[in-house]
Amino acid sequence: MAVLQWVRHHPRVIVMHPVLEISAADDFTLWPVGEHEAWGYLVLNGELTPAEVGTAVMQIAHCNDFEPDEEHGPCPTDPLGAFLHGLLTMPDLFAAGGFRVTENATDTVFVEPGCCNGLETWRDWLQVLDGTGCSSFGHDPSSVAERVGDMVRLTFDAYGPDGGPVIELPVDETRRLVAGAQQDLRDFLGLAGIWAEQHLPAHAAAVTAALARALDLAPAP
Repeated sequence: MAVLQWVRHHPRVIVMHPVLEISAADDFTLWPVGEHEAWGYLVLNGELTPAEVGTAVMQIAHCNDFEPDEEHGPCPTDPLGAFLHGLLTMPDLFAAGGFRVTENATDTVFVEPGCCNGLETWRDWLQVLDGTGCSSFGHDPSSVAERVGDMVRLTFDAYGPDGGPVIELPVDETRRLVAGAQQDLRDFLGLAGIWAEQHLPAHAAAVTAALARALDLAPAP
């Protein structure tokens, strides 16, 4: 299998972004949302439009839109309260997606969040750098990151016929990419907090806190 090596003196072309998988229906009316292709990805950062933030909040709530256990109280009867109930009461939240790694000149993807992977597990990247040295990110594809000495090897699909694109990056460069993606998440959370105050004033604090938990981030100051 051919492995693309990172050349230190070349301009940086590898990017890492937190992405949220969009799968909710188009007939959503509880607040304004943008138009996005179903089963596509929305990149999360601090530069989203209000409609894009609305889409992201809708999707994260949709990921957790199921009847919680009795201990979390009865589901409200109003449409907005019912839709937010799982997000606001469940202890363990899920946000379909993850950190995607691409080469921005050719759009070659080296890590694609697969089925059952969530943004709440983004700290698995820290395990690659400083812990177990290996992590996988869902399936179909089964993207994998593993530390090999002072390099991190990214494999697009470890169980595919040929593994797909593979690249090796220095640990320090990978650490910088992860820190940048984490900051994008924090910037999105700050933006979402402002959005919630404008669009969900009665639930703003609770929604912002729930989003922080869904993204495994400390609450925004």
